Amino acid sequence: MNIDELFNRIETRIKNKTKNSYTNKLLKSGPSKIAQKFGEETTELLIDYLSGSKKRTISETADVIYHLLILLKSKKIKLTEIYRELEKRK
Repeated sequence: MNIDELFNRIETRIKNKTKNSYTNKLLKSGPSKIAQKFGEETTELLIDYLSGSKKRTISETADVIYHLLILLKSKKIKLTEIYRELEKRK
């Protein structure tokens, strides 16, 4: 799955109000909790990057990407906006 597909899956879960969805639970918890989870996942990634295995670093990277997309979604930021910003930086 690529980042666009993951972002679309997140949007689908929100739109369909998927029952028992961690995505919906996290979004309902508000900006402070979303920021806290992103910070936790980032910290875990850094720890594994510095002293963990490649496998754990990959796993934690996936968690960071997921939580980053939740953070963006909570601010109503679309991936196309991020892509445009990156394009400016070429």
